[in-house]
Amino acid sequence: MKKLLTVIALATAALALPLHAQTTATTATAAPAEKKAEPTAQQTKMGSCSSEFKATGKPGAERQAFMKECLKKESDAKTAQQNKMKTCSVDFKKTGKPGAERQAFMKECLSK
Repeated sequence: MKKLLTVIALATAALALPLHAQTTATTATAAPAEKKAEPTAQQTKMGSCSSEFKATGKPGAERQAFMKECLKKESDAKTAQQNKMKTCSVDFKKTGKPGAERQAFMKECLSK
């Protein structure tokens, strides 16, 4: 009886190993695909500012101040666009036109 139980236990273990290996292989191949995600906008900004700093040849102690200014420049352009959007939106509200015409108005206003 003990021999029979031992044989059954070994057979079960032998059958489980290939199944576990397939599951592990599938998981291992799926993980690298997830790591190749596109960088976020913030990561892209940080990378470009870091490259600019390296090109200046300044010592590392000045990096923090440089990065702060560089990232601020990047956000200033966004702020200008946001201000323009606000101005155009206010101008549209003053016209009293229905909302359906807003898209065309905004397109024309933002292109100026």
